[in-house]
Amino acid sequence: MMRHTLLALTGAAFVLTLSAAPVAATAAPAAASAQTPAVQGLPYDARRGVFTFASGLDASLPAVVQVTTLGQSRGPRSEGDPKPSQGGSGVIIDAANGIIVTNHHVIENGQKFTVDLIDGRLFDATLIGADKATDIAVLKIEASGLSQVQTVDSDTLRTGDLAFAVGYPLGLDQTLTMGVISGLNRSGMGDAIEDYIQTDAAVNSGNSGGPLLDSRGRLIGINTAILSGGMGGGNDGIAFAVPTRIMMFVVDQLRATGEVKRGQIGVALGSLTAERAREMGLNIVRGAVVYDAAPGSAAEQAGLRPGDVITRLQNRPVANAGSVQATVGIARPGATLPVVYLRDGREATASLTVQSADLPAVRLGRGAAMARGLTFRNSGEGAGAQVTVVEGGSVAAAAGVQAGDVVIEVGGARVADMAALAGALQDGAVELTVMRDGERTTISLPG
Repeated sequence: MMRHTLLALTGAAFVLTLSAAPVAATAAPAAASAQTPAVQGLPYDARRGVFTFASGLDASLPAVVQVTTLGQSRGPRSEGDPKPSQGGSGVIIDAANGIIVTNHHVIENGQKFTVDLIDGRLFDATLIGADKATDIAVLKIEASGLSQVQTVDSDTLRTGDLAFAVGYPLGLDQTLTMGVISGLNRSGMGDAIEDYIQTDAAVNSGNSGGPLLDSRGRLIGINTAILSGGMGGGNDGIAFAVPTRIMMFVVDQLRATGEVKRGQIGVALGSLTAERAREMGLNIVRGAVVYDAAPGSAAEQAGLRPGDVITRLQNRPVANAGSVQATVGIARPGATLPVVYLRDGREATASLTVQSADLPAVRLGRGAAMARGLTFRNSGEGAGAQVTVVEGGSVAAAAGVQAGDVVIEVGGARVADMAALAGALQDGAVELTVMRDGERTTISLPG
């Protein structure tokens, strides 16, 4: 059911006077001197006598396209060409090469893709690549006479900036809506990498993949999701866009290799809540709490420990665990990220060197090691290595290794400590001798 809201202005009349000569300002409080000076010119069309942003947006609107995804028919027979299965919007960022950015969920499971331009032309599109973690996809069309948007760094945005969403919502032709940037660095929507721009510009089904523009028509983000409490899932004034900071990292890699390779720092995190902050005796509610640092990981090498609270990463404030993932998720392996964290209420700094997601099979850290789905440490009872974690679904779990087992021999050779066990588990099938509840047990571990 569609909901209608009637807005009325009552009890006051508003008069706007335009003059070719500057208007003298009235005296203002002393605090106003610290504010940003007012701009000299307003977006006013003197010929028509109206305020308008059209001159800034006109050049960008032809770059906004409609994307249709065609997939296999769901009927009993699927003969002929693929049928339209879903659609959305997109934006041309490179006219010379016909490069279009849209959402991953717009093209997901598609067999064929078409692109409609505002001038009525229709083209088949080729999928260059897609990244589900950021909900970004790149299409390419072969066409001449294309327009493109200018891209601006989303890190320059401020809450309160005007924003314009453009796309093809609800089966309509190209539609422009206006709002403001109502929040930055938003996360918690459920995707792997989140650092969204929040806006109250009306965004509905079909806007997905379309651009979020600033008041000069420059690209600041890709519309990707709405938050709706309505029964019909319509717009409630809260929409989210992938910022260009993340978009360009993904697009550049997809265009170069067709896939995205991102690094990791080997840390398990949780968001700092008010309840958790009280438990830790902290007077802040913004940050990411370290739950664990994997053996040999960048986090462990940087000295992070369980209980540390990350407050800044790469000179950016950390609002929650999603903020860390968003920064690490667009960092290439080998990049160095300065980190600021709290330990026992005191601030400390370190440097994280981002590691490749393709980690070695055996990792030896300061206090623990990992291999074949096992995490283990030196036994507190002398020789041997005690298993602390068995990864579900791993070869070790299938073989019957349990948390608490103390490995004392591998292939009949004595295990002195966790380093010795890590070395023995490098490759090949092995036979483990473990102590479990005071009894010796032999377990065969496949290669």
